[in-house]
Amino acid sequence: MESLLLLYKEYAREEAARCEALTGSGSNRRYYRLTGSDGHTLIGVVGTSREENHAFLYLARHFAGKGLPVPKVLATSHDEMRYLQDDLGSRSLFDALKHGREAGGQYNDEERELLRRTIRLLPQIQMRGNEGLDYAQCYPQAEMDRTNVMFDLNYFKYCFLKTTDIDFHEMRLEADFQQMADDLTSEATPKGFLYRDFQARNVMLDDRGNPHFIDFQGGRRGPVHYDVASFLWQASARYPAELREELLAEYMDALRPFTEVDEQTFRRRLRLFVLFRLLQVLGAYGFRGRFERKQHFIDSIPPALDNVRSLLAEAPIPYPHLAEVLDSLVNHPTKPLKDPKDLKAPKAPKDIKDPKGTPSPLTVRVFSFSYKRGIPEDESGNGGGYVFDCRSTHNPGRYEPYKQLTGLDEAVIRFLEDDGEILTFLQSVYRLADAHVERYIERGFTSLMFSFGCTGGQHRSVYSAQHLAEHLHQKYGIRVELCHREQGIRQTFPPLRP
Repeated sequence: MESLLLLYKEYAREEAARCEALTGSGSNRRYYRLTGSDGHTLIGVVGTSREENHAFLYLARHFAGKGLPVPKVLATSHDEMRYLQDDLGSRSLFDALKHGREAGGQYNDEERELLRRTIRLLPQIQMRGNEGLDYAQCYPQAEMDRTNVMFDLNYFKYCFLKTTDIDFHEMRLEADFQQMADDLTSEATPKGFLYRDFQARNVMLDDRGNPHFIDFQGGRRGPVHYDVASFLWQASARYPAELREELLAEYMDALRPFTEVDEQTFRRRLRLFVLFRLLQVLGAYGFRGRFERKQHFIDSIPPALDNVRSLLAEAPIPYPHLAEVLDSLVNHPTKPLKDPKDLKAPKAPKDIKDPKGTPSPLTVRVFSFSYKRGIPEDESGNGGGYVFDCRSTHNPGRYEPYKQLTGLDEAVIRFLEDDGEILTFLQSVYRLADAHVERYIERGFTSLMFSFGCTGGQHRSVYSAQHLAEHLHQKYGIRVELCHREQGIRQTFPPLRP
């Protein structure tokens, strides 16, 4: 934080009059609104991954050079861990579509116009942004490939499908997944810059309602259909069929100046990517909702299943066993995914605060470490705590693509979650940690320590420590101090006010 304020001072030639922390995105980067003495504001960003920051900075400068609507990078620290960018305001497209979303998909004329403006700009960033782009600068890889597809399909299988009581044949489903991966990565599909997370939350609107794109640091070369599927079939949006058709027509019209578009072929390929995207998001909702118990993701499961149901009703899908599984899933008589007892996020225990209503004095410190350098010392003077050995789980560090990454990086997270061993491991950790934290809160204790070790303190331990810290902070509202020792990364989750 101090380094970010120093970067601002060097750029603005004055100290910031105000620094306001902003709500974070899905990544581990932290955002701040910095205000100068004249009231002018900038956005300051502090990252935890140099590679992720570097990808964003490269792409932002490249797109700006093409005249595309992205935030302008104003200043960067020498290590690229901190940077300043234009302030695009606080109104996202997601915020602007609130009326239609809450009305069950009844979008008014103003909302529809914003959607048309946005979808017509997508080919600009996909195709014009593709011109001269050095994909070697992208993170965590240069192109969407077959490995990416299989990661996401297994994410759906392990984190969603296996949490239901739907019967399926493992080998027949695998055969369908293999064929689907071949189809999705076919060279016949037009390719350009793949935004990867093109959704309403990643579009900011200026005072005139003009869209600007943010959070494209995970982009890479890939099929143009993917982003269209992500945007138009976003589960929470509930776009009616006629609006989707209108927006798809707008997109294809805006794409034609860049490449030949055969409408029938495009729609057939798009249907495949819609199916893939729906499976991918169900995997994410399954993990974030059913495993991490985050209510937003739990609430997103029913509309995502509605999208699957609609897709199956339109026409058969070319993967026989997957079609059977999905039909059982959306028409299952017991509705296992909508069981309130199963899906309601747990409430914090009643004794989380003392009778005066003040937050618990407990501070939990969570470490990741390498056994090569020894177990972290307890500096509180209390001694004790827990040390968990993560070395029994599958190690991504054994494989070349992951050797330079950490457990905070998307590719490693996908590897661990697709494998599934780390999820089983953490379920046991959560039960033990929850019981201990609740007892410490009840007794008014002030300090508790959890440490996760693995071979290099880079992948499995980092993933586990990050997730336990977030889990305890969200569930109990206590102060959590997180330290990834071998990465030199510290993060503090302040206590939530009563």
